[in-house]
Amino acid sequence: MSARLTESSPDQPGKRSSSLLNQERVGAGGKFLTFFLAGEEYGLEILKVQEIIGVMPITRVPRTPSFIRGVINLRGKVIPVVDLRLKFGMDGIDQTDETCIIVVRAQGIEMGIIVDKVSEVLDIAAADIDDTPSFGIEVDTDYILGIGKSAGRVRILLDIDKVLSAQEVIKIHSATGEDGNTNAEAA
Repeated sequence: MSARLTESSPDQPGKRSSSLLNQERVGAGGKFLTFFLAGEEYGLEILKVQEIIGVMPITRVPRTPSFIRGVINLRGKVIPVVDLRLKFGMDGIDQTDETCIIVVRAQGIEMGIIVDKVSEVLDIAAADIDDTPSFGIEVDTDYILGIGKSAGRVRILLDIDKVLSAQEVIKIHSATGEDGNTNAEAA
C-alpha cells in the first residue's frame, strides 16, 4: 500500500481526510451519467456504466434484502438488480415509462440499478467537484465521491463501488449463484 493511501487525518488518527479521499477518487473530474431519484439528480462515473435498459421482468430472490429487487436475464446472463430508491431509504414508487435500469460494474460484478429516469452525460471538471459535506460521524457518506456543480445545478456524484457494503455484495453473489471470489479481486 502506498504512503498516500495510509495518510491520517489530523483530527482522527488512522482515518484519511475526506479531502484527500475525494481528490484520489475524483482525480481530474470526468464524464458522469446523471439520473434522477425522488426529484434529486445523481451521477455515476461513465466508465462504470455498461448500458442502460428499460425495466424488464425481475425474478424475486427469496431471503434477500428488500432493496435487492431480484435478478434479470440479460442476453443469457443473470444480473442482480438493486432498487436504488430503497437502498437509500426512499419510498418506493410505481415504475413509469421513464424508469430504467442502469447496468454497472461494481466491486467486480455486473448488476442493474433501478432509477427514476436517466438525464444526460456530463463532463464535470475536478474544479467543479466539491468535497462531500460533513454530516457528523454517525452519517456514512463514503459512497459519495463529491458534489458536482454544472449548469447552475448540483448533483450528488456516487461511488458505485461503495454504494453496497461488502456483506451486501456477498448476498448478491449468493442470489445470482456466482462464486463470491470470481471477479471481486479483478476490480
